[in-house]
Amino acid sequence: MKVRKAVVLAAGYGTRLLPATKAQPKEALPLVDKPIIQYTVEEAAEAGIDQIIIVTAMGKRAVEDHFDRSIELEAALKEKGDLARLAEVQRVSELANIVYVRQKQQLGIGHAVLTVRDLVGDEPFVLFFPDDVIISDVPVAWQMIQVFEEFDGPVLGVRRVPREETSEYGIVDGELIREGVWRVRSLVEKPPPEEAPSDLGIVGRYVLTPDIFPVLAETPPGKNREIQITDALNTLAGTRPLFAYQFEGRRYDTGRPLGFLQASVEIALRRLDIGPQFRDYLKTLELD
Repeated sequence: MKVRKAVVLAAGYGTRLLPATKAQPKEALPLVDKPIIQYTVEEAAEAGIDQIIIVTAMGKRAVEDHFDRSIELEAALKEKGDLARLAEVQRVSELANIVYVRQKQQLGIGHAVLTVRDLVGDEPFVLFFPDDVIISDVPVAWQMIQVFEEFDGPVLGVRRVPREETSEYGIVDGELIREGVWRVRSLVEKPPPEEAPSDLGIVGRYVLTPDIFPVLAETPPGKNREIQITDALNTLAGTRPLFAYQFEGRRYDTGRPLGFLQASVEIALRRLDIGPQFRDYLKTLELD
């Protein structure tokens, strides 16, 4: 079945970026001149996704406003003759068909996914964590959809992580079945290095099937009394094939200050309009 829908989780508090996120959604913080979440929506659109469902929460109105039309702004840009910026703001509002769902309580990622059950229906979907900005020649969502269609089963995006960082990720225990693809035996949530079954850490891209919803509905709260998506996927792996895919692309964890800074610098350097001048500026810095 063709993957036509995406679910983007944007309901978190963003505590790792406080105080910047006290009144501003972390997803709306700018990487150069685009908010973090726009990179995710663009990736979904480039992967051929027809409908994007964004899960938000109280205080996230800026996310919704960003993808809406701004008639007054468009009129002002047109009057000034700033046609390039006019075209860009119009493009943003036309990226995709976007709908919004509120997660009214912070009960975990699994609970956030459950809030979209009726909208997703009986179709497969791509699940995005917008904190994970991934820059690649071929959109990672498209790469994963191809793996999903090849193996006819849910796919988890993974990358190799340093052993000392396994306690920050869900870790895959799997069997390599071809280059870059593993059949998942089980998942371990944030194991210490000495207990990690591998160095394959799950990052913010999944292609899931609708049979995840009844499993999530029966999954009891785990750590911090939250419903964990990893627990549900472990259960699902016992009933159907589940796969892990090592995607091609440069991933940034923009939910952390260091990752946010790294993404800002490297994305700016790639820009044809500002990259050369920014590179020249960086060369002038006297670093210890």
